[in-house]
Amino acid sequence: MRGSGERSASGLRVAARPFVASGSTGVAVRDRLKDLTGEDEKVLRLVGAHLGTLASRDLAVRCADASDHCAESWAVRKRALTSVSSSRWAGAVTKASHDQWALARRCQAAHIQGLEAGIRMLRHRLSLPVGERGSKRAPGGYRSRREWHAKSRRLAALEARHTAAVLDWRAGRVQVVRGGKRLLNTRHHLADAQLTETQWRERWEAERWFLSADGESGKRYGNETIRVSPDGRLSIKLPVPLAGLANAPHGQYVLAARVRFAHRGTEWADRVEANRAVAYRIHYDTQRGRWYLTASWQIPPTRTVPLEAALTHGVIGVDTNADHLSAWRLDVHGNPIGNPRRFFYDLSGTAQHRDAQVRHALSRLLNWAKSCQVAAIAVEDLDFTAEKTREKHGRRKHFRQLISGMPTGKLRARLTSMADATAIAIIAVDPAYTSKWGAQHWQKPLTSKTRQTTRHDAAAVAIGRRAQGHPIRRRTAPPPAHQSDVQGHRTVQAPSDALGCEETRPRIPGPRTRSVPPGRGANVGDQRAQHRSGHTAEHASWQQDSLPLSL
Repeated sequence: MRGSGERSASGLRVAARPFVASGSTGVAVRDRLKDLTGEDEKVLRLVGAHLGTLASRDLAVRCADASDHCAESWAVRKRALTSVSSSRWAGAVTKASHDQWALARRCQAAHIQGLEAGIRMLRHRLSLPVGERGSKRAPGGYRSRREWHAKSRRLAALEARHTAAVLDWRAGRVQVVRGGKRLLNTRHHLADAQLTETQWRERWEAERWFLSADGESGKRYGNETIRVSPDGRLSIKLPVPLAGLANAPHGQYVLAARVRFAHRGTEWADRVEANRAVAYRIHYDTQRGRWYLTASWQIPPTRTVPLEAALTHGVIGVDTNADHLSAWRLDVHGNPIGNPRRFFYDLSGTAQHRDAQVRHALSRLLNWAKSCQVAAIAVEDLDFTAEKTREKHGRRKHFRQLISGMPTGKLRARLTSMADATAIAIIAVDPAYTSKWGAQHWQKPLTSKTRQTTRHDAAAVAIGRRAQGHPIRRRTAPPPAHQSDVQGHRTVQAPSDALGCEETRPRIPGPRTRSVPPGRGANVGDQRAQHRSGHTAEHASWQQDSLPLSL
């Protein structure tokens, strides 16, 4: 879901409707292979290197076929691999080549879209006079003729890249590096990466090994190539050239390590005992010197809970930031309850460290939601793809680094998968104006002597109210002299089904306060009932009459 881009009569972008995000469709668990013997590690290295060589050759053939790929060419490749491995290893290798080629095509399409966005922005800014100021919706012209000239040269470079990328897309050519392009380029910067050539070579070879096998339902323990029994016994089907290393019948090699999945172990055991498909992947961590086994399988998607049912017990609004999550609980009427909560994480360091930090923060958020007995968490449906380009925020390097470092995609995927196991619904809302209106309308009213409310906490309230269908903006309070129950408060919220409840208030001519004009109200018939100069409150007998004129 993204904003449609439509704007109301007041110029504000129309916010899309919130929706309940769908849960995960797969599960992946990992366990360390302990107590491996020297022979076990030798066999794993030989099998991984042999199948990795076959996978590299097959990927090169698949990329050469480009868009001319067909079932017949796939069968030819699979038959060629079967003679030097096995039929199931050949199927796993060819399927991995197809998936990698498809992923490269998607990345190529995203690269073309990014180039087109940059070209449009450069053309727009180059067409404006030098020094022209921009607006909130679009940047202005460049500051100097020197910058204008440099950007014109960059426009020509981007157009050349775009032309080459479009030609590759039409021809079906992709650029794929087994092992990763980043690790390949690290070879030229070993000093910066604090690696020796031997260490880099070991990591490069380990990344290019192939030890993955897809599951197959109906077969014993759900996998005929890499098999794990319910008691944790791990065995591998050796390729034909390495069949002499087998220590079990039918070309199988049984490892000394025992597999025990701490997370979802019962669910995995049920699938294995029922001979349901389970995919396995063995990989080696060169930094730690450890072997790991990852098991994955598909699960049926859970039925999405209706939005109204998810909001029965209120909602927790969550605002995503660069270093923490700001959360606030709201009742069914959209009123904040208690104090805001902040869940911090550190996104520096390795990818594994960042992923662990995100998972830890989400675990604390979900545990708090369960303790509050809330069945829904509202988050923004963020997408910074078009907002972090250097063409739009060229001088604001710190801002581009800030939004690039926010783990929006990883956090959303992690949260939906983790919340699926806790029966908590994730509601995605449009992020338009949540931070701005939250700080404008909710930060000051929610700040007290004992509670310091940040703009991120106020944004969490705005996100939760939008998920519930309540307007975010609060109406301006009347002057103190006119805040009475008879005249009514102007801070009363409009109903959620009112048309344009989040738009700007129309300018209505007349008194700004809702005071009763003269000649209206309950005392309109008796003006003497009011204490005013020239009128008495009541007529008493002692009041002196006027003197006669004849005296």
